Amino acid sequence: MTGIVIEKFNHIRRMRDERFPHEIAVIMPGEYFISESPMVIYTVLGSCISVCIRDPILNIGGMNHFMLPVPNGNGHSDSWGRSARYGSFAMEMLINEIIKRGGKKNRFEVKVFGGAKIYEAANDVGAKNAAWVTDYLALEGFKPIKVDVGDVHPRKIYYFTVSGRVLLKRIERIKNRTIFEREEQYLDALHRQKMEGDVTLF
Repeated sequence: MTGIVIEKFNHIRRMRDERFPHEIAVIMPGEYFISESPMVIYTVLGSCISVCIRDPILNIGGMNHFMLPVPNGNGHSDSWGRSARYGSFAMEMLINEIIKRGGKKNRFEVKVFGGAKIYEAANDVGAKNAAWVTDYLALEGFKPIKVDVGDVHPRKIYYFTVSGRVLLKRIERIKNRTIFEREEQYLDALHRQKMEGDVTLF
C-alpha cells in the first residue's frame, strides 16, 4: 500500500522494501516527515537525534532528524537558523504539523533516539543533543515512552507512523565511517554558513 503523502513533503525520497507493507520515507539530517496514512519513516543516526511523535487517536505520526540543538546566538546570523537542522525548530515544525491536522499535545506518544558518541574528540556532540532534547521535552510537558540515546553505536531507525512501532538496529563502529564523514561534513557546513510504544532490535 502506498501512503498518501502530504504535499509539503513531496521532496522527501521514498522507496519500497519487500520486508515492509508500507512505503518508506527516507529523511536526512535537517529533514522531518509526517503522514496521515500508514507509512514507515527511515533514517540513520550518529550523533544526531530523531524524535518520533504520534497521535494514537488520529493515527498521525512523524519523525525529525536534527544535528545541533539551537543556532548560534539568536539565529539571525545563521542562514539555516530557522530550519529543521536545529532541534529547536525541528521540534516546533514536527509538533505544529501534527497539531495542524488535529493532533492533540496531551495525546502525543513520544520516542527519542540517537546521540551516539561517534567522534573521538572530547566535545561530545551526541551527549549535548541528548541532554538538550531531554530538557526540551520536559519543559513542554512530554514524557517519552521510549528513549534510546548515547553509547558509541550509530542507529538505523524505522518508524511506523500508524502503530508507533520502531525497528532499531545498532551499527558496529568499524562500519560507520560513512556516517562519521557525512555528519562531519554536515556539521562543518553548519558552522561555515553565514547570513542574516514498542521498539524492536533487529
